[in-house]
Amino acid sequence: MAPPAQYAARSNVDLGGGFIEFLFNGGPAMAPRPPSDVAPSDVMARGEPEAAASAVEADPSRQMDPKFLKQVVAYHGPAKPGTIIIDTPRRFLFLVQDNGTALRYGIGVGRPGFTWAGEKKISAKKEWPDWVPPPEMLQRRPDLPHFMAGGPENPLGARAMYLGSSLYRIHGSNEPWTIGQAVSSGCIRMRNEDVIDLYGRVKVGTTVVVI
Repeated sequence: MAPPAQYAARSNVDLGGGFIEFLFNGGPAMAPRPPSDVAPSDVMARGEPEAAASAVEADPSRQMDPKFLKQVVAYHGPAKPGTIIIDTPRRFLFLVQDNGTALRYGIGVGRPGFTWAGEKKISAKKEWPDWVPPPEMLQRRPDLPHFMAGGPENPLGARAMYLGSSLYRIHGSNEPWTIGQAVSSGCIRMRNEDVIDLYGRVKVGTTVVVI
């Protein structure tokens, strides 16, 4: 597997939709579709919930695009079974299997200016994690609580997998209508049912490649 610098150095055309489409479907590499526009809002940063005045309306009745539901897809790439690959431009998370397939989940990703690329390891796993907003988030959002106990109302959702020593996580969400959108400040959010499923399949030390 290529080191983080190689992933970060390539363009989205090389490592975005076209490259991932080739690896997972075996078809011709084509340029990725640009992410759908998302109205600017001060929303989740490493777990940050949507602001009350957000331009993205917090409406639980909104439905996620069915393409972001979990499914099995073919995988033809070099990553070892058990590796997590996060395709930021297309908003999918892949868990590579040992039979030429991968499990594909829909995700929410960082909004413009907050995306990142590289390779991390899962350094910790927590069920119904507590949420402690970091100081830089509280500066942006002084309305946020300084601590929130884990539970259904917690913005980190049902499970969290911590990525290295960073503040970034793969975590659940109590705002499932945001899956497929670019609304976070770097964390990868999933539907609670999906993050529970992924949590049960991976271990501490699992490699996570973000492109």
